[in-house]
Amino acid sequence: MSSVQQQSSSGSDGSATVDEKKRKRMLSNRESARRSRMKKQKQMDDLTSEITRLEMSNNQLQQGIEVKERGYAEIESRNNVMRAQVMELTDRLQSLNSALQIFEEVSGLAVDIPEIPDPLLRPWQLSYPTQLISASSDMFLG
Repeated sequence: MSSVQQQSSSGSDGSATVDEKKRKRMLSNRESARRSRMKKQKQMDDLTSEITRLEMSNNQLQQGIEVKERGYAEIESRNNVMRAQVMELTDRLQSLNSALQIFEEVSGLAVDIPEIPDPLLRPWQLSYPTQLISASSDMFLG
């Protein structure tokens, strides 16, 4: 009878060991799953933060582009006005030169009639002094 007791006690010890291993494995799996969920949540939080940061950066860049576009439109408008003024002044100069030629022919006196430069034919030979334009990276970033 003692041998039957030893078998049953050792059998129950064996199943207790298996049950203990099973319980430890389940706890380990639960902990691993919890860590995995936490890791995924942190990744999601990080990505959400990155999206927010990139959206803010994108908005700032778009606002900067809009400011630059408004500035460009304003400068383009000024350039158009100045081109019209150049055309008007060129027409006036041509009229005055014609009057000088007529005066020269009628009076017989030699008159120095200036040549009218054509900026479209030789844009690299400007008839007016050049003005330096300074640029910095701040102009484009801010």
